Amino acid sequence: MIPIHPQSCPGEPDRLRWMTPAGVLTFTGPAAAVPDPLAGLLTDGTLAEVHVEPDAIVTVLGTGRDWTRDGARIRSALHAALADRGGWLPAGRAATADDVLHATARELIDGAVGDLARSHGGAIELVTVHDGVVTVRLTGACHGCPAAESTLRHQLEDRLRRRCPDLRAVTADGPPQQDPTGGGAKPWHRALTLIRR
Repeated sequence: MIPIHPQSCPGEPDRLRWMTPAGVLTFTGPAAAVPDPLAGLLTDGTLAEVHVEPDAIVTVLGTGRDWTRDGARIRSALHAALADRGGWLPAGRAATADDVLHATARELIDGAVGDLARSHGGAIELVTVHDGVVTVRLTGACHGCPAAESTLRHQLEDRLRRRCPDLRAVTADGPPQQDPTGGGAKPWHRALTLIRR
């Protein structure tokens, strides 16, 4: 679950800024669409607007609503909506395939796939998503681990492919690490490119 905590907006009692880790969503500005159950709160008038900032989600109460009565419900709905980051669309444009892919990759890396890497003392960082190619960086125990290719292929790539048919590749960024015995680059240290066209 993505951590959020509320922060008041001085002089604007109908607004609450829900602080999030930076970069949770792939856009900033007004949200044209949000996942349920947050969407339901916009439909029933509990919320009037939802705005995305680089490190926060700003919610604006609907007329006649108050934080004492509705705050807990809004918090629960926001937690649920942040678990489905592919369902967030910015105002003024439809989400691109890369937007959906980025949000889904971020969700998997922050969740189950990242948990697997963290359980072994490593980490997977999302670097970029461009033209259907997801680039990640392996750090900690994952960097140079022979099982890293399996984790990327069978955990991250397979799960992404099931949810995002526009996925072209998952690549691991970073230069090859030299074998300290002088034998050249170890094969599992090269950039792992898993392209299926």
